[in-house]
Amino acid sequence: MKLKGKVGIVTGSASGIGKGIALAMAKEGAHIVIVDVNEKKGKETLAQVNEHAEGLLFIKDISKKENVYEIVSSVVEKFGKIDILVNNAHVSKQAPFSETTEELLDLSFGTGFYPTFHFMQAAYPELKKSQGKVINFASGAGLDGQVTQTSYAAAKEAIRAISRVAANEWGPEGINVNLISPIALTPGVEQWRENAPEMYDAMINRIPLRRLGDPEQDIGQVAVFLASKDSDYITGQTIMVDGGSIKLR
Repeated sequence: MKLKGKVGIVTGSASGIGKGIALAMAKEGAHIVIVDVNEKKGKETLAQVNEHAEGLLFIKDISKKENVYEIVSSVVEKFGKIDILVNNAHVSKQAPFSETTEELLDLSFGTGFYPTFHFMQAAYPELKKSQGKVINFASGAGLDGQVTQTSYAAAKEAIRAISRVAANEWGPEGINVNLISPIALTPGVEQWRENAPEMYDAMINRIPLRRLGDPEQDIGQVAVFLASKDSDYITGQTIMVDGGSIKLR
């Protein structure tokens, strides 16, 4: 029960990596606030979270700043504090660099970068009180410059940049800010595996550990570590949870 009594917000947690993190943290005793736009899947995740700890569900469009502040205010009213902030939600569309439009950039920044930025600012007063933990998300798309990922890579690297700034500024106040760069078997990847098995196998063969991460058992457990006291002396770092695909120097 490493997170017993803690209160954590996890965005994009109705399914995939976000759900895996929400369940992993709930099983360690944390009260989890699920934030998503998918009501059906959000309610399913809430029911699973409630088997282990108290959960709370918000079906909100977090690309709108006012919704972010409303969620933070409601969480504090309900639980009295915020200990953990996990900014996982992000939507983007792929396109070659020469065909990437401002609309595609706006989609990626509007659903990934700006919600991360706004949640961090909105939750900062509470994180300062609790000496809390922020977990943001990077991606190999940005670190490695993956083709057709211009808008996604740009937003993810922007998130890495503000995370490092916040780590430096908030460190003296006892707030840790770190990032996870994952590769995981999400529902979207499972569908892609069915539609393009040869491409999927080729991807697996490029991963040293020869498998994709499990959202709860692999990604979720690292998130638990970063949210717990075990990581108190780690901040401003990008943790690669990708089976060894990228080695940072």
